[in-house]
Amino acid sequence: MAEQALIEICVDSVASAVAAQQGGATRIELCSDLIEGGITPSAGLIGVVRARVSIGLQVIIRPRGGDFCYTDEEIEIMRRDIAVAKEAGADGIVLGILDTDGHVDVHRTRQLVELARPLNVTFHRAFDMAADLFQSLDDVCATGADRLLTSGGEQTSLQGAETIAALVKLARGRIAIMAGGGIGHLDAAALIERTGVHDIHVGLSTPFPSPMRYRNPRLSIGKVQGLEYERAQVLKESVRSLHSAISLASS
Repeated sequence: MAEQALIEICVDSVASAVAAQQGGATRIELCSDLIEGGITPSAGLIGVVRARVSIGLQVIIRPRGGDFCYTDEEIEIMRRDIAVAKEAGADGIVLGILDTDGHVDVHRTRQLVELARPLNVTFHRAFDMAADLFQSLDDVCATGADRLLTSGGEQTSLQGAETIAALVKLARGRIAIMAGGGIGHLDAAALIERTGVHDIHVGLSTPFPSPMRYRNPRLSIGKVQGLEYERAQVLKESVRSLHSAISLASS
């Protein structure tokens, strides 16, 4: 493996963003509500993260959880959130739009890509929910996006490795293919070699108990019971382990 892959870390806090940079990540994808797969972070979060890290900052533009078929009002929200991300100093945005039949919505996605310029654009794993991944690859290329994040249509990148490898070949350099989904330091190097990707997207978060001493056992505020008293954070040591594993394999 002659060239070391770039590492993108998915984060939802300032602490995780700083740890990703300290551990050697190339860039971060900043989200909120990772339980829903990530939605657009607040202007405040984007601004403080930008002030604390100098590596690439990709901001997800996703107005809600659930599917990726959006109303006109939700598209307008995405347009405004792109403007906020640009103003806050993001280097790129991350988005994905499908129609009701599971096809990439090329027209509306292209409009958002053009609005985002000069920032780079990643089409996220809405792609993995599409009806035909190989047709969707051509469609994503037609949107003008710079990068495609995929697990090969499977729950994890390892399960979808053959499809990812096929997508890399079919892309023919038109768009960068980034593997993401269930990647850890034990399997990252093998996945890179099997697929031929030059970018990987990972979570690496570690759960921590809340510092709250008083806890009300009678109710839960969120959708998942008990998460009020648990936090998840990326550790710089986890990023360093991943970076080291990839470096050893590429040397």
